[in-house]
Amino acid sequence: METLREIISLLSYFVLPLILVGFPLYGLYKKVPVYESFVEGAKEGFEVAVRIIPYLVAILFAIGMFRASGAMDFLTDALRPVLALIGFPAEVLPMAIVRPLTGSGSAGIVVDMINTFGEDSLFVKMAATMFGSTETTFYVIAVYFGAVNIKKTRHAVPAGLIADFAAMLVAVWVVRLLFA
Repeated sequence: METLREIISLLSYFVLPLILVGFPLYGLYKKVPVYESFVEGAKEGFEVAVRIIPYLVAILFAIGMFRASGAMDFLTDALRPVLALIGFPAEVLPMAIVRPLTGSGSAGIVVDMINTFGEDSLFVKMAATMFGSTETTFYVIAVYFGAVNIKKTRHAVPAGLIADFAAMLVAVWVVRLLFA
């Protein structure tokens, strides 16, 4: 088992260089103008970034206002009794609220929780598990739907939020099962 870990560790040093060299070489083999294709893709990527900036600014502004106004603390305190009934600690509620909106905001919450509770606390493990097992639903919808100018998301938002909610409950349950 240790030998397998050493082999995988050794191979991991070569993955990124192989990708960076392998794709252009494969393109050259297939007679694709590699540099021109790269520049064209970068130009399209820049145009997409310019189109989605308003959506991203709106999300980040709303999150900042919600946290700065004290509404997050008020909501956490108000929902504490209800959350206790289902075994969901109110201390991780900010993560459950912010994670569907933004990845960097939820990473900031994990850092705040580490500073408050310590890196080995049950709450931090729950938040970190949520961070890794849920998606930034609204961010993804803003970016990808905004990039192709789709205004009506139809079932994407409810489906994403249901998946996030389920993953957050399972994250709390699994962390309690493994570490409590």
